[in-house]
Amino acid sequence: MKVQVNAKNRGHQFEAQEAVPVLFSGLAHGVDLPYECGSGTCGTCKAKLVKGELLDAWPQAPGRKYLKHPDEFLMCQCSPKTDLVVEVGTFVHPTDPAVCGPGQASGRISHVKMLTHDVMLLDVDLDRPLPFDAGQYALIQVPGIPGFRGWSMVNFDAQPKQWRFVVKKKPQGAVSEWLFDDKSPVNGSKVDIFGPLGHATFHPSVARNLLCIAGGSGIAGMVSIISRAVQASYFNEFDGDVFFGVRSMRDAFFLEEFSVLKRTAGSRLRVTMAFSDEDVSADFTQAHPDIQFDRGFVHEVAKRHMQGRFDNVRAYIAGPPPAVDQSIRFLLLEARVPADQIKYDKFS
Repeated sequence: MKVQVNAKNRGHQFEAQEAVPVLFSGLAHGVDLPYECGSGTCGTCKAKLVKGELLDAWPQAPGRKYLKHPDEFLMCQCSPKTDLVVEVGTFVHPTDPAVCGPGQASGRISHVKMLTHDVMLLDVDLDRPLPFDAGQYALIQVPGIPGFRGWSMVNFDAQPKQWRFVVKKKPQGAVSEWLFDDKSPVNGSKVDIFGPLGHATFHPSVARNLLCIAGGSGIAGMVSIISRAVQASYFNEFDGDVFFGVRSMRDAFFLEEFSVLKRTAGSRLRVTMAFSDEDVSADFTQAHPDIQFDRGFVHEVAKRHMQGRFDNVRAYIAGPPPAVDQSIRFLLLEARVPADQIKYDKFS
């Protein structure tokens, strides 16, 4: 089936399959349709149906609250039943050929490990090598639960056959209840994948000092970015600052991983963990000498530590939407970082 997308700047046409969301088909054909979460939550991919018929896989998707007219729909949830003509209210361009583009794949969960009481490390073995850029994420659908969830890749390899994710338990979340239930057959389960996705990507050609601000499981993509930079000896020439926010020492993870990256990269990489709900103990500090600790919300801690050091910075932000919004606000209005040097992906 043919899909014609009319954007503010031009039209795009691509082939689409039945039961494959319009967004997925467009992105897979190199059309950079608007999206953020890709999983029915944010509403960014809304479009207007001009001609044709659609199948809506999730009529109760939270992102539907952003639809103002009966003929609007979410491209990430709706697939074509016939040829389509749709309109989007933004400029749409071809996908940057330098960025790893998405496709459909499958894999199996091969290993899970609890990092804290509510954060899990999860490995997915792919059915074929599938490259991605540092900082990208994927949409994953687990068996028996409708809908895709967005998870960022932690690892970075040139031709990876395994993608590693960090997943935080979400209260009353269907996928969370399945993943974190000891009785669930998680290991060995087959999953469907669409990816890689995301605009907050890093390549050594950026040639700027790196600033990473992340809360909770948002740190996953930052680990991938810093790992890529360390592999390229990036911190021989440029500075790197990572600010990782959690509630308390009980919620801290990736301490050893960041310690190894710090020791490998040298003094120009600095890692600071921010605790919003408690002061760090002396014993905790002594146990992790390669990491700095501070009290406060992660964007507040980043602002204090980065005072006077925002020149020539590329900033990456990830985490809960309020933390992302606060970080963007201070970077734009107070630090005066150019908007095109602030990279982020929102999952909700």
